[in-house]
Amino acid sequence: MADPSSYRPKPGQIPDSPGVYKFRDEHRRVIYVGKAKNLRQRVANYFQDLANLHPRTRTMVTTAASVEWTVVSTEVEALQLEYSWIKEFDPRFNVKYRDDKSYPYLAVTLDEEFPRVQVMRGAKKKGVRYFGPYGHAWAIRETVDLMLRVFPVRTCSAGVFKNAERTGRPCLLGYIGKCSAPCVGRVTPEEHRELAEDFCDFMAGRTGAYIRRLEKEMARAAEEMEYERAARLRDDVGALKRAMEKSAVVLADATDADLIAVAEDELEAALQIFHVRGGRVRGQRGWVTDKVEAVDTSGLVEHALQQLYGEERGDAVPKEVLVPALPEDPEAVSQWLAERRGSQVSLRIPQRGDKKDLMATVQRNAQQALGLHKTKRASDLTTRSRALEEIAEALGLDAAPLRIECYDVSHLQGDDVVASMVVFEDGLARKSEYRRFQIKGFEGQDDVRSMHEVIGRRFKRHLQEKERTGEWEGQPPSGSGPAATGPAAAGPAGSGPAPSGPVPAPAIAAAAPDDLTEPREDDGRPRRFAYPPQLVVVDGGQPQVAAAQRALDELGIDDIAVCGLAKRLEEVWLPDDDDPVVLPRSSEGLYLLQRIRDEAHRFAITYQRAKRAKRIRSSPLDDVAGLGETRKQALIKHFGSVKKLRQATIDEICEVPGVGRRTAESVAVALAATAPAGPAVNTATGEIIEEDDGGSS
Repeated sequence: MADPSSYRPKPGQIPDSPGVYKFRDEHRRVIYVGKAKNLRQRVANYFQDLANLHPRTRTMVTTAASVEWTVVSTEVEALQLEYSWIKEFDPRFNVKYRDDKSYPYLAVTLDEEFPRVQVMRGAKKKGVRYFGPYGHAWAIRETVDLMLRVFPVRTCSAGVFKNAERTGRPCLLGYIGKCSAPCVGRVTPEEHRELAEDFCDFMAGRTGAYIRRLEKEMARAAEEMEYERAARLRDDVGALKRAMEKSAVVLADATDADLIAVAEDELEAALQIFHVRGGRVRGQRGWVTDKVEAVDTSGLVEHALQQLYGEERGDAVPKEVLVPALPEDPEAVSQWLAERRGSQVSLRIPQRGDKKDLMATVQRNAQQALGLHKTKRASDLTTRSRALEEIAEALGLDAAPLRIECYDVSHLQGDDVVASMVVFEDGLARKSEYRRFQIKGFEGQDDVRSMHEVIGRRFKRHLQEKERTGEWEGQPPSGSGPAATGPAAAGPAGSGPAPSGPVPAPAIAAAAPDDLTEPREDDGRPRRFAYPPQLVVVDGGQPQVAAAQRALDELGIDDIAVCGLAKRLEEVWLPDDDDPVVLPRSSEGLYLLQRIRDEAHRFAITYQRAKRAKRIRSSPLDDVAGLGETRKQALIKHFGSVKKLRQATIDEICEVPGVGRRTAESVAVALAATAPAGPAVNTATGEIIEEDDGGSS
């Protein structure tokens, strides 16, 4: 625990300008980012008597080892820089909202020649118009199904669209009138884009004028006795009205606004947002966060606004944002929102009328979300704690293993040998910490040697990080126990015994050049392989466990427990034990180990399949320097196959658009180097087998 007085800036050293400050720990990792109108006043507040600080603030300042700041011109710049740094450094003591689920959006890909309507999740893409988010994907599909009758916009994938272009036949939606079939030229690109823009206008809330126009056209068609057209327009109006009914009118003045409500207790906070467009609720979403810093409702609202609108531009930022409490500096936040929208944004607390009533509804949703989250978390936390305690008791650990790493090796008959590392913290998967390995030390199938290599490479990286940050001084392990000497220090299977005795310091931190990269500068970001686990789990039995323990012993690491989980009888194996530990089938600890092992197996086999598929799809053209995917496809399309391309002259290759003489020469050399030695012969019949290499080898 650090003493804040040891790094307290000198009086007068801190400027009294607006700015952003960062607290770093002893390893230079950024642990907190904040902003201030007056840096001198704000930063000085952290260095008062510890007894006067909030418990969370006290924990932060005693974890930190230094503070630094950046002066900016305005408070708006400070807000923007704070958001950028929180996103970049992911500080552990800052409030970070996490979605309780991945919300689907209705998206229109206006960046394509023929815009497509589809359901999208995840990060937003440039050139795509989004509506929502919605609570369920089926709600989007019901709305789209009703609207395609009036706005027959393309909804098919790129593959379906290209196939229809090639065959000249539209898909089923084109035949039943729910697609204008631009794939076969029924409408021009301009006409189809106009349909897509009308669709977007209707979804954006401009509904009344469009429905009135259709009703006038229906009346005119009836007067002219075009009854079939009038009936079709009547059905179109009905479909649009049914689509509108799916989102009830909540604000009669057709307001575009986002309403944000917060429910909180001492430890956690839940946030609910209603997206109102054209007076109708178009979407809803919720966030939950741990209150890891001393923050009130105003601070929670400010963090929510940063996270909600930090990546948005234009109409994605509404004209009005209604909140339960204003941020500390509402003028700066309003100006920041206005810059992102491109026009004025009103940030205020609703005082009366429909907006206040709707805010009460959003608040009730936030309260329910917090209660549901706490119920789930209490149940999950109890189960996870029991599982970790059972594992600690079964393996004889001093404390519950809060960080567990599991390793698995995957291959196909000795080819494409890879390994995976998955991480569980506090019983939950930490997917950002997952890692993949290619086995480089040998060829062929040997799970034991593979496990030894992977564990060795992973913990060499860990020791390198410790040496670089000063946590490890590069001394050989003390004592002469099994961590450093004797049979435990033997090399990999089949490689002979390793020298006994203490491991020299350079050998501990060293690694093969292809295994390590140059260390990055101290920039405060979380580092790969920097955090050691309390428990290493390997997928396998006694041989794999022994290999993992041997790798740790060779590196002088004696404070990490190792076990293995064998699939056959789900037995838990420990190093140097001839008999396995058998956990009860109803044990939460066994269930957690199974989940971790299965996740490592899934991650490994996914990587192995991807690697194998990439190898199968490889082509001799892949080795031509400077030849990209577009020109490779152009060459194959021009000649029909790699076989015919191999037979072409350099002048013939130069005839392909975009291929110059130097590239053509490189292609010819690469194909000549990979040419088959002679024709293949069927030994049973004597028949010469024709080479068929349409792009693969």
